[in-house]
Amino acid sequence: MHNLLQLNEMGKYNFDKIVDRRGTDSIMTDCLTKVFGRDDLCPLWIADMNFEVCPAISKALEKRGSHHIYGYSSAPESYWNSIIDWAKHRHNWTIDREELTYVNGVVRGYAYALNFFTQKGDTIVIQQPVYHPFRNVAIGNHRHVVSNDLIKKGDSYEMDLEGLERIFITENPKLMVLCNPHNPIGICWDKETLVKVADLADKYNVIVVSDEIHGDLAIFGHKHTPFATVSENAAKVSVSFAAPSKTFNIPGLSSSWCVVKNPELRKPFFDWLQVNEFSVPTWVATVATEAAYTQGEEWLDELIPYIEDNIKAVEKYCEENLPGVHAVRPQASFLVWLDCTGLGLKHDELIDLFVNHAHLALNDGEMFGKGGEGHMRLNVANSRKMLLDSLAQLKDAINSIKG
Repeated sequence: MHNLLQLNEMGKYNFDKIVDRRGTDSIMTDCLTKVFGRDDLCPLWIADMNFEVCPAISKALEKRGSHHIYGYSSAPESYWNSIIDWAKHRHNWTIDREELTYVNGVVRGYAYALNFFTQKGDTIVIQQPVYHPFRNVAIGNHRHVVSNDLIKKGDSYEMDLEGLERIFITENPKLMVLCNPHNPIGICWDKETLVKVADLADKYNVIVVSDEIHGDLAIFGHKHTPFATVSENAAKVSVSFAAPSKTFNIPGLSSSWCVVKNPELRKPFFDWLQVNEFSVPTWVATVATEAAYTQGEEWLDELIPYIEDNIKAVEKYCEENLPGVHAVRPQASFLVWLDCTGLGLKHDELIDLFVNHAHLALNDGEMFGKGGEGHMRLNVANSRKMLLDSLAQLKDAINSIKG
């Protein structure tokens, strides 16, 4: 294990630090019993990082918080400019101010779009296995969900574009959810694929809601391509959501944003958001976002190689010690899709192995829909020692059940 455990001793930021989050109302730690039935688990599940945030963000919040009046606040122009400049600098995405608004979370933004642009009974397209709120929000709002399932190709996945067009023809959907980069598999969809999706959506009059929350976390040389940038058709049909939340580990601050290029979609949607006060940020969100985007790049550029090395450590450990478990390398994010089908376990047996034998809390692959069977989603945004100790627990658990 020692050759895997190369700690981050030379960096400016200490990602090896183990932070105890229990007692902070963290879902990661304080909801273990509610979700998994026991609290003696190593938390490797929900998608936030067990790293302290960039110090610039903490300092900015502390400075603003030291002024002891927390009244109504407005979003300064510097906040909007920080988003626009970040998108241009990191992703070559040109956003005009009028095309941009705040939303208090990407899932909530998706829910707003779904409720504004569609009606009860309308068909919504998702691409399973995929982030489960896409399905849950649609079903909970009485929409009909159809899945254009991803196709497994070797160690990766690709879109079934022919199947997507058949769905557009036969099901007449009003809206499609694009996960870009994809969660849980971590695919950075290439421009060619996104152009084809945009062309189909324009041809069949389908709005594409693009979740780009993991876009800043492209890894191993991959690049995130914002959907709205790939073609005129993409700009025409897209409603895009992004945030600094995954990038800088601030999801609890509800600091997301929305871009709509097409004025025919944008004006009525943004007006509806505004009149219902869904697009009014708190000062906590604006201060944290601006600090992240204007002062956090150095932190992020040090974080990414640490995550990459964690993924490599997981891959190596699985290859050497867990022959029934294969780590699918992501192209973005700190989430690793573990293919556990080689263990030959049924669903309930797999969950029992991880929770009751290995004492690990991971996301169950089946929650992401068809194609998730026999898989688990592992959050590697942890200290390397904690991560490798957890894999050792899994190794011992597998050996124990094999007798």
